[in-house]
Amino acid sequence: MIYFTKYAEKKFDILNKHKVYFTREQIEDAIKLPDKTGKKGQYLFAQKERVKVVYKKENGIVRVITFYPVKIA
Repeated sequence: MIYFTKYAEKKFDILNKHKVYFTREQIEDAIKLPDKTGKKGQYLFAQKERVKVVYKKENGIVRVITFYPVKIA
């Protein structure tokens, strides 16, 4: 199960103001089928196409902390 923190929910509006658009499905897809993954401390990272997601996994629950656009190299 994937939950979005309050900040992650607000992040959609923050990015929309800068004309950067992502859907919940894109964020969830990045976690489920990432192109790249990583870990720093207690946080996990997943990247797919042009979005990077920072999340935490606790007791089988994925909690999205934030996400942001990245350039494709």
